[in-house]
This record gives sequence, C-alpha cells and structure tokens, in this order.
Amino acid sequence: MTIKLDGNTLTLELVREAARGEKVELCPEAVKRVNKSRRQVEDIVSCEKVAYGINTGFGTLSEVSIDKDKVEELQRNLIHSHSIGVGEPFDRITTRAIMVLRANTLAKGHSGIRLSTLQHLLDMLNAGIHPVIPEKGSVGASGDLAPLSHLALGMTGEGPVEYKGRIMSGHAAFRKAGMNAVTLVAKEGLALINGTQVMTAVAILALLEAEDAARVADIIGAITCEAMLGSVKPFQDCIHKLRPHPGQRASASNLRKLLKNSPIVKSHRNCNRVQDAYSLRCMPQVHGASRDAFAYLRRVLEIETNSATDNPLLFPDDGTVISGGNFHGQPVAIACDLGAIAAAELGNISERRVEQLVNPHLSSGLPPFLIKEEGLNCGFMIAQVASASLVSENKSLAHPASVDSIPSSAGREDHVSMGTIAARKFRTIVHNLQEVLAIEMMVACQALDLRKPLQPAKATSAVLETVRKQVPFMAKDRSLYPDQRKILELIRNGNILKSAEMIAGKLA
Repeated sequence: MTIKLDGNTLTLELVREAARGEKVELCPEAVKRVNKSRRQVEDIVSCEKVAYGINTGFGTLSEVSIDKDKVEELQRNLIHSHSIGVGEPFDRITTRAIMVLRANTLAKGHSGIRLSTLQHLLDMLNAGIHPVIPEKGSVGASGDLAPLSHLALGMTGEGPVEYKGRIMSGHAAFRKAGMNAVTLVAKEGLALINGTQVMTAVAILALLEAEDAARVADIIGAITCEAMLGSVKPFQDCIHKLRPHPGQRASASNLRKLLKNSPIVKSHRNCNRVQDAYSLRCMPQVHGASRDAFAYLRRVLEIETNSATDNPLLFPDDGTVISGGNFHGQPVAIACDLGAIAAAELGNISERRVEQLVNPHLSSGLPPFLIKEEGLNCGFMIAQVASASLVSENKSLAHPASVDSIPSSAGREDHVSMGTIAARKFRTIVHNLQEVLAIEMMVACQALDLRKPLQPAKATSAVLETVRKQVPFMAKDRSLYPDQRKILELIRNGNILKSAEMIAGKLA
C-alpha cells in the first residue's frame, strides 16, 4: 500500500500505517499547490518585500530585517539555535508519525517550501532514515519548535538519525542510502519547525491504543461480571435509551453481546442479590464517558492532521502573507488532557473490579485472593496492589498540562499550550491502563475458572481460551509478572479483541 498525501484527507489510521512502514507519496494536486506557494516566496525574496520569517528575524526579533544574501544563513541559524530538545528520543514509530504529519501539512501549499525539500522528507521516510528527536523541550507554541528543529537538522545531514537500527550522522545515512542532504533556503527552516505535528503524532498513536483499550475494558468487564455472579439487567438497552450518551449505549451494547446466553448468568437468575457494586453495574456509564471523551479527541486530531499550522501562512491566490496563530497547540492540549482523564478512569474502575474479585468479603463465595490453601499461598493479593499503584500514578499524571503557561521569547509568546506535555502524559496513562487491564484479565480468568462447572458465555469463553493458551490456571503461588506480560501482549497485539469478536461480532 502507498499512502498518498494531499494535505486534506489523511486519516489517523493511515498515519499509523505510515508510522509502521508503509510508503508515502504526494498527490499531483499537492505538487501543484506546493510549487505555487514556493513561487510566492521567491517573488518576495527577489522583490525584497518584508515578510516575517522570510527576510526578518524570528519571535521578538521579527522587526530585524535580513539582507537578501543572508536568507539561507538565516534558515540554517534558525535550525541550529532551536535544536535544544532534551530527554530520550522518540521511538521509531512516533518519529515516522511526526514526519508524515509534517509532510501532510506542507502538502497543503501554504508554507512556501520547495517541492524538492518536501520530497526529501518523504524520501527519508520511505528509505527508513529517521531523525533523532528528543521527547522534551516543547511548550506547544509556536508549535513544537525544539523537537521539529531536530527533524529539520536531520534533513540537512547535520543532526543524528537512526538508519537500519543504528544511530549515525545524517550525512552518513544519506551516503549509505544513495541520497543527498538538503540545504534549506528562504522560509524553509521556519516551514519545517513551526507547527503542532509532534504533539499530534504522540496523541494519535496513544488515542488509537486508547480506543482499543476501551473495547478490551468491556471484554474484561464482562468476564469479571460473570466471575462475580453479576447481573446483566443493568446493561439492557431500555435503560440506556433513557440516557442516550453514545459511548454509554455502545458499551452497554458490547456487554450484551459478550454476555449473550451466558450459562453462568442464567445459573443465578433467581438469587436474592438486588444490586451489584458500581464497578460492575455502572460499566456502561463509566466506560461510555471515557469513550465519548476519546471521540472528542479523535475529532480534534482529525482536524489537526489536515491543517496548516505554521506561520506565516502564504495565500498564493491573492499574494498575501499573514502572521497568525495556527501553531498554537491549545486545541490539542485540552483534548489530550481530557483523553488522559478518560483513560485514567478506565483504569480506576478496572482496579475496583480486581478488588471485588480478590476480596473474600466481596467476591460472592470465591476463595480469598482466588487461591486454594490460602495462607500457605498468597494468590492474587499483590496483583491488586500493583494495579492500585498504576491507578494512583495515573491520577497524578491526569492533572491537566493545558492549564499551565510560561511566557517565552521575551514576552512575545506570552501564552503557550504545553500541548506536547499533555500528549506525552496521555500516552503514559494509556500504557499504564493497558497494564491495569492485563492485571484484571489475569485475575478475572482465574476467578472464572474457579466457578466451574458453571460455564461462561461463548464470547467470554473464547477469550478465556485465548488467555489459557498463554497463561495456565494458578493452583499454587508462582511469579505473576510473566503471566501479566503475556496477557499485556495479547491486549496490545489485538488478539483479545479478535477472539471476542469472532463470537460476539464487531464491538463498538
């Protein structure tokens, strides 16, 4: 598959495919737009019109005019001076997502970059040459200046890159790949570093994982519901029609599909328990609220993916150049903070279900900590502790980054978004959530086996079988971390979701 960039129709899923290694190329209409905007820049330079970032300084220094013969030096100095990212570098997949997003916004034809420079970025992507981009150092306005400068530095050959698993200079990688470095000319440095592509790339990849985690949370919640001899009545559609939040109805629908015709549910249909704990009964409401938050984040990222976010923006049709604020990351920052809270809450309620399962005062007749010969064996006692630790960490991380701002550039950039911090926190919370869900899956499968000879629904039985191929029932204490690792991999590679959907059908 070759992904075609036109600046307007790139989807989040295609960003992930490009990040995973699919080839990328420009659409013909994008080529025309890029060339048209470049001609506008060349006209400005040749006529010595004053335009920010083309023949002026940057930020507070924008009033300083730059001589025509020094505009290339201006771009080179910009990249060098702004390459001050710190911390560990982004992984390969995230770096590739950044590259394809940057290429897509340039393809809109409002940035003034040369076609050859944009093609060089795509050639690097297709050849597997990835600039080393430190994760930290962006305040989210004027976009992701520091990390994107490292992207540009790699394009010029002067910065380090990763090529075929090795870190080397850009020049060395280009020689090995039979390519040449690029020399940036007027406007190109600014066109490459001014925008929100780093925060957007991190957020996209984390969101796609979060959306899958929301489905897995329904699957694991269904298994816990059966193991706890919970009621399916709270999942009936008539209830959720009366409060029709889309996420709530989707989650309830999933739970009905997963628990359809469950023998274990039928076995206690006439029991005297009136209500289950909220962590069981309110799964549609809690899971659904997180789903709706993720849906909002998706809408924001879909817009951001296909937006022009650098400055100044060129409008070749009428020849204007306008300095605006599309680089400001506030839309992404607030949405990522909401996504972080939503992911943290999915983990929060999952940990409470684990407590229901392991606590003999709550677990409806299951042995303490789900192990026989308790005392001699500790069972899953500390599994709940590990889950509680992750959930508590997520609560700390869920404090919004977007409410903070530290002025920069001598007060010219007096309000910033901290959007990249918000995106990175969201990613960390999602990864912690996956760990929490793996713990609940491990514990819930143990509890379900302890309910034998009662049998689960066909869909949850298929999931249990998938887990048991990797992780056997625990008859006496053993190290739990290898089991949790294996289940985590089943969540991340999609096998848990696939096994459920083979029986229950497509989950929302």
